[in-house]
Order: sequence, then C-alpha cells, then structure tokens
Amino acid sequence: MPHLWLFYQMQSGLTHIYTGNGKGKTTAALGLCLRALGAGKRVCLVQFLKKGDFSELKALRRFPNCTIRQFGTSEFVDPKNVSIQQRAEAQKGLEFARKAILCDPCDLLILDEILVALQFKLLKLEDILNLVAAKPSRLELVLTGRGAPQELIDAADLVSDIKEVKHPFQKGIKARRGIEF
Repeated sequence: MPHLWLFYQMQSGLTHIYTGNGKGKTTAALGLCLRALGAGKRVCLVQFLKKGDFSELKALRRFPNCTIRQFGTSEFVDPKNVSIQQRAEAQKGLEFARKAILCDPCDLLILDEILVALQFKLLKLEDILNLVAAKPSRLELVLTGRGAPQELIDAADLVSDIKEVKHPFQKGIKARRGIEF
C-alpha cells in the first residue's frame, strides 16, 4: 500500500472558494500562496478591485516564482455608481485569468476579490463559471470575496465561509499597516 503522502501528491488541483462577511478571505488565500511558494510552486495572484503597494505584495515580490497583477483603480468601488474604468479593469483581470489558465504559467492561481467584482456586476457569473470549468486538472484555483453564489459553490471542491463574530472596526479601531494592509 502506498504511503499517504504519495496519495496526496497524485491528486489533481482543486477549486477553492473563501467567502463570507468575515475578515480573512484574502489572508487565507495568501497563506496558501506562501505555502505553495515554499514548496517551489509557481503562483499567480490576480487582484480585482485593488490597486496599491500593500505590505503583503512587498513580501511576495521577493519570490521569483510569484506573479502579481492588480486590476482595479485607487478608488473604492461604489456598486451603485461603477465607473467605466473600474468595469474595464475587471474585464482585463478576467482576461488575464483566462490566459493564465490556458497558457500554463502557474501551479496556483488566486483570483482575489473576484466574487466582489461579480457581486458589483463588473463581471458575469457565466464567465466565471466558464473560467472554473476551463481549469486544467493540475491547477489549484482560489476565488475570494463576499457573496459567493450557489452555482460557484457547487462548482468548487473546497468552500470556506468566513463569518464575522467580532471585529475591531466595531470599536473604532482603524486598519493597521502590516496587519490589515
């Protein structure tokens, strides 16, 4: 009988969803990213709705096998008043993700905040479902953001619903460099 570690090595890549209203979805994805980088895997982090030189990105840039692309503006997205530029950035991110899936540049592909881009109607559910369906069997795929629809939950192999129980913002504590960003 083969060892358990051999069984795990033979498994194909899975689709993960980290969703919910709690803090930690991106952090969970970045933890997986760090683990994959430590194992010598190639990682591609695609951030939707984000643009900036965040602390975690500064750390990840030290890894030559980590590609980071941001598709957003420096402004927060108002779902009731989405700009043409914000919509265009989300579409560019989706196209980049399609190419990453088809061209085999990575072992782990993280689509950070893609579910929020969907929720804000910057992307279409059908396009994201097609992306998940096009995933090669060897690729580990992670989608993050609030509001994962049931169709994506059904298509995923692993779903974590991160629930907010208590948050320091409720006490007026603002985001802290190196902790929240």
